[in-house]
Amino acid sequence: MMKTALTIAGVDPGGGAGIAADLKTFAALGVHGTCIVTSLTAQNTQGVLNSYDIPVSFIKEQFDAVASDIKIDCAKTGMLSSPEIVRAASELVRREKLPLVIDPVMTAEAGGNLLKNEAVEVLIEELLPLSVIITPNISEAHRLSGIKIRDIPDARKAARKISELGAKAIIITGGHLNGTDILYSGGEFTTIKGKLIKGGTHGSGCTHSAVITAELSKGANLIDAAHRAKEFVEQAIARSENIGKGAGPVNQIGQTLVDAHRYRVIRKIGEAFDLIKKCNGFSNLIPEVGCNIAMGIPDASSIMDVAAVSGRIVRLKNEPHAVGCVAFGASSHIARIVLTAMHYNDQVRAAMNIRYSDEAISACEDLGFCIASFRREDEPEGVSTMEWGVSDAIKREGRVPDVIYDKGGIGKEAMIRLLGKEAIEVAGNAIKIASSL
Repeated sequence: MMKTALTIAGVDPGGGAGIAADLKTFAALGVHGTCIVTSLTAQNTQGVLNSYDIPVSFIKEQFDAVASDIKIDCAKTGMLSSPEIVRAASELVRREKLPLVIDPVMTAEAGGNLLKNEAVEVLIEELLPLSVIITPNISEAHRLSGIKIRDIPDARKAARKISELGAKAIIITGGHLNGTDILYSGGEFTTIKGKLIKGGTHGSGCTHSAVITAELSKGANLIDAAHRAKEFVEQAIARSENIGKGAGPVNQIGQTLVDAHRYRVIRKIGEAFDLIKKCNGFSNLIPEVGCNIAMGIPDASSIMDVAAVSGRIVRLKNEPHAVGCVAFGASSHIARIVLTAMHYNDQVRAAMNIRYSDEAISACEDLGFCIASFRREDEPEGVSTMEWGVSDAIKREGRVPDVIYDKGGIGKEAMIRLLGKEAIEVAGNAIKIASSL
């Protein structure tokens, strides 16, 4: 049964932090997210302009509606702006005996105070003892402990102090500690090493605590949850996008989408190979050096973003045979063709090479393919043949053609390259050529 997590927090209408960040994180980790809205904010990537606290009576109604119907495996708090709201959250969590992660949200990443000074003492006295773990950043840990944090020893002192205030476990997040988080639990420290990643960090604290909440709801221990949170946030920051004029929000599903794209590419190449394997006569299109099918993920930027058949496709007993499995980075040669084509048209993400013959080119013409070529003897010194040749053909044609060929040179076999949006498309075009010959 799917695990369920609850966030008790404020709403960021810009979608970068608060409940929006929490729910996106829960979903990315396979946990159903529920929410209790404590405050509405008027904020964007440049800061918090204003906020409106939800009446405590309605916060309780929201909680009762959720808790009476849905089993909550773990809860987290975010923006609890007033003493009254902190007390209400404490009362509700205590009543339902919920495992609790506290994200002591005090200020927004882009600027703006989110926790009234008078609420801090109530948070320490009433909410802190209920928590499984609290996840302050350096400034929040300073405000809770009174200890100025300049390095890791200071972070350890602050963690001990917060523990003395009633927290069972503390993780001080290390955005300002060279990417290192400090976890203190059961009288022992665990260093969660990481690295500083360039990118937007709006919502990073919410996301970090939401990962821990989701992992705890699934039964993970604190140390494993802390490591997962570090890894997840680093990936979310690395794949962040600037959507406004201020601090860019982290991208909770960025890595998930990349993984999905990579899986889809591998599956499409496998399907494309199955097509050509069933085609009578395709083996006649396999060059002496072998052929290959490649496809890149959207926004591919290196050969490791382009998958192909390891070891190429060769002719064996007059049938196409894949030497190895489909893998990313398997063919730098054909990957460069794909990357060059994507530079001019990012929708053209697949390529395949087949044996050159005048008859094959005539078949391409009869099939109505757009055809271009380059001459190896025109190649400048010190360039990659594939990058230069494909680029030269595209520039002269004025668009990415369906077919780019060259007639070879000294020690270089003549070759036809088929280009298309997907691997299945270029395989289909190859089958059409084979059937025409």
